[in-house]
Parts: sequence; C-alpha cells; structure tokens
Amino acid sequence: MKKRNIILLCLLFSNGFSLSAQEILTLEQCKKMALENNVKMKNAHLEQNASEQTKKEAFTNYFPVVSAVGSGFNADKGMAQMDLAGMSISMMKNGVIGGVTATQPIFTGGRIIYGNKLAKLGMEVSGYQLKMSEDEVLLNVEQYYWQVVSLEEKMKTIQMVENQLNNLYKDVTVAYKAGTTNKNDVLRVELKQNEIASNKLKLEDGLSLSKMVLCQYMGIPTKDFAMDTTAFSILSSPLEYRVNHDEALRNRAEYKLLDKNVEANRLQTKIKMGEYLPQVAVGAGYMYHNILDNNRNFGMVFATVSVPISGWWGGSHAINKQKLNEQMAENTKQSNSELLLIQMQQLWNELEEAYKQVNLAEKSVQSSTENLKLNTDFYRAGTVALTDLLDAQTLLQQSRDQNTEARVNFLIKRTKYLQTTGR
Repeated sequence: MKKRNIILLCLLFSNGFSLSAQEILTLEQCKKMALENNVKMKNAHLEQNASEQTKKEAFTNYFPVVSAVGSGFNADKGMAQMDLAGMSISMMKNGVIGGVTATQPIFTGGRIIYGNKLAKLGMEVSGYQLKMSEDEVLLNVEQYYWQVVSLEEKMKTIQMVENQLNNLYKDVTVAYKAGTTNKNDVLRVELKQNEIASNKLKLEDGLSLSKMVLCQYMGIPTKDFAMDTTAFSILSSPLEYRVNHDEALRNRAEYKLLDKNVEANRLQTKIKMGEYLPQVAVGAGYMYHNILDNNRNFGMVFATVSVPISGWWGGSHAINKQKLNEQMAENTKQSNSELLLIQMQQLWNELEEAYKQVNLAEKSVQSSTENLKLNTDFYRAGTVALTDLLDAQTLLQQSRDQNTEARVNFLIKRTKYLQTTGR
C-alpha cells in the first residue's frame, strides 16, 4: 500500500513538473521570432540589400571609365609594300598594339545625376516595401496565434461539457439501476459522450496542426507550448484606436510608394531627355605599338563631344511618351489614395461591428449558462426531460465557441485597423 502511494505521488509530481515546464509563448515573442526567421522577411532584407548595391553601382558612374586594349597580328605578307631604287620593300607583316585610356564624363545630359537620384529613391522604396512585408508577417503571425488560442479555448469548453456529461452519466446510470428512468436516457447520454469524444479528437488534431503551422511560420522547430491569453481575455473599446483617416493616409507605406512612383517617373522623364543632349567627356591615355620593328610609346589627352542628331527624330516622341507615363502615375496616386481612405473606413466599420458581436456573444454565454443551470435543477426535480438538459448543454457549448470566435475576429480586425492607420 505504501509502495502504491509513493508511485502515485511520484506520478503526480512528474505530471506537475511537465505542466509547469511547458513553455508559454506570448504574442510578442511569436512576432519577434517571425521577424527574425520568416523566409519572407529574409527575402525582404535581401531585396533591400540589393537596392543598396544598385545605389552604389549608380554612384560609380561619376568615376572615369578606364579601359585597356591590346592586339597583335601576323600577316602572310607585309601590309605596306613599296619599290625603292629597284628594291621591293615589305613592311608591317606583324606587330603589336596596346594601350590604356581613362575617360571622365563631363556632361551627360544629367543622366548620371538623375540616375543616382533614381537609385536613391529605389532604396527608399525598398524600405517601404520592407515595412509592408513586416506588417504582412505580423498579421499572419497574429492570425495563426489567435487560431491556436481559439482552439485551446474550445478545448476548455469541450472538456467542461465532457465533465458535465460524465457526471450526468453517473446520475442517469444510478437512476436507471434504481428503476426511475429507462435505458433510452442512458443511451442518449452515451451517444452525446461519443459525439463529444469525436469532436475532441478533431480538435486535438487541429490544435496540433495549428501549432506546427505557427512554428513553421516563426522559423523554429515544431514543439508543444501553451499560449498567453491575457489579451484574449481583456478587450478594449474600438474608440481607443480611432484616428483621423486623412492624417493617417500620409503615413501609410502604400501612400508613400505611390508618391515615390510619381517621383520616379519624373526622374525617368529627365533621364530620357538627357539621352538626346550632347555628351562631353575628356580623357587621357598611354599607348604602345611595335609595327615597324620599332618600339614606340606615347601619352595623349583628348576630348570628345557626341551629338545624337539622328536620335532627335524619334526623341521627342519618346519624351512625350514618358511624360504620359508621368501623368498616369499621378492619376494612379490619386485613385489609390481614395481607395486607401475607403479601406480604412471599411476596417473601422468592421472593427466596430466585431466589438458589438463580442458583447452579444458574452450575453449569449450568460444566458446559456443560466439556462443550463435551470435545466439541471429542473431535471433533478423531475420537471424536464433529459433531452432538454442535453440541449441546454449544447447551447452553452455553441455560445462559448461563438464567443471565442467573436473575440478572435475582433483582435484580428483591430490589428488590421492599427496597421492601416500606422499605429
């Protein structure tokens, strides 16, 4: 007997230890891990680094263009032949030519300057795109997180119903043995127990899979953990998050991208115009050749002016086309800005509605809880049938699940609204 008690005590301690040792993840921890490990975030950072390299590459256009050339030839006969005093002389049968030149652009129609501005703008654009990627990842993490919490809350509800049915089964079995009820009541409770057991298995599988999905999204190995439900239990009124949408529009990454698109098209117009302006450059070089069996080397300086005369024929049309693209970018900015304002208003409406749904769901839980209490008392008093009591338990389970879903929906709508308004 003592040995059995010791074994039971050890099991209790070991179970208690495993429960206390189970890791509890907060929403902020999950967000942090996703920002560090998620593939989308890794690629977004790589894209930002790529745009930085593009900016550095554009800056090198300010530097001189250095080139080296070398060639040699060997002909079957001299390329220069002449007769001199009755003698035939052949020259330049073979030779070597080489040199190094450095050319510094002086004026390129502003293409280098505007190209660098465009590359810098690309860096800013990649920053806004990174912010949008962060928002997307954080929203997905939150959706996965609250999905797990929702399933855990539903598991608590189903365990509560399971305990109620177990107690009810004991009462019905005693009543059946005492002859105060029939076998049908026992079978009804058993059927309900089987239904709950089946739903519990599905819920356990869904919970396990949801945790796997969350772990994969955070970029960590799959493991078991519990969720911190503090934010799930305490919900604030949407009025605490309401902002002026016109003011919030200016701070949205999507709006800034529209603005940068207009700016980029203006720069591209200037670059296109620069393609049809004269190009001026100066340079210096060092040359060497051995063509006439004589080593020669010399230095030189030079200047070049290039005027794209034939390019002017189609250049005006190309410039006009780019100006049309500039106008289209302006139109797109105006239209999409209006859509962004509509989106913020829509999300606010959905947030308000979600909060009202939570309040209604809470009232339903209170009503169904009281309804179950009354039906339990009436059943024990013999004034209602067993089916009424089972229906009351089902209504409580449904109302609690609806309350869970309403809370999760509110929390996700809140995050979407806060993201779109820049809070």
